[in-house]
Amino acid sequence: MNPTASSRGCVKHDPLRIEFGEEDEVRIDLGAERLLAAEKAGEKIAVEIKSFLSDSALFDFHMALGQFLNYRLVLEASEKERILYLAVPIAAYESFFQRDLPQASVRQYQVKLIVYDPVDEVIAKWIN
Repeated sequence: MNPTASSRGCVKHDPLRIEFGEEDEVRIDLGAERLLAAEKAGEKIAVEIKSFLSDSALFDFHMALGQFLNYRLVLEASEKERILYLAVPIAAYESFFQRDLPQASVRQYQVKLIVYDPVDEVIAKWIN
């Protein structure tokens, strides 16, 4: 995926590495800045990209959600201004993410999503 062209921003870190405590370091796929509007300053974001390619979308979702929540915890401790997004392919969003459990989890845990097209390498939508 080409995040620079499709997100109208610029990639600052790939991956974004953040230490937590003395022994842990997390690596979030992309750290970037996305412009909100011409008259506003850039918004710092981090993006964890998932492919949802295993035989079980539910398993992939459990793994992605766990990572997302841990990464958000680390970001809140070290880079409070950076907003975390979970990037999912459009096929997974249109099928699996329309089911009750993922919808309830996204609402409950306030997961911000980026839906991307892996073939055309573009972002289809931002969901806050």
